Amino acid sequence: MTRCDDPSHVVELRDADGTVGSLRIPMGESIVDAAESAGIDLPYGCLYGACGTCTARLLEGKCTHQEPPRALKDDVLEDGYVLACVATPVTDCTLRVGHDVQAEAIGTPWR
Repeated sequence: MTRCDDPSHVVELRDADGTVGSLRIPMGESIVDAAESAGIDLPYGCLYGACGTCTARLLEGKCTHQEPPRALKDDVLEDGYVLACVATPVTDCTLRVGHDVQAEAIGTPWR
């Protein structure tokens, strides 16, 4: 299989301290599922886009949501946030991940 025929994308994951990891995600697989398969721990809860625990910020590239991202309002989506449990990469991309991303995007009751 040549690179042009490879239906996967490289996703770099960064937390507040730097790079968490890099993984190749097959077309149609969610970022959370691929990270878990690679042994990378990402925060998540419901796995269907409703709770917001897996909120990540897209720094480079493009992702699409396989299910409606119910936990994120339109303005947050427009600012580049995605729900990693239902998002899959469309291009190679870089995401900022971690609990702090959820807090900045949708808030937290402890703030």
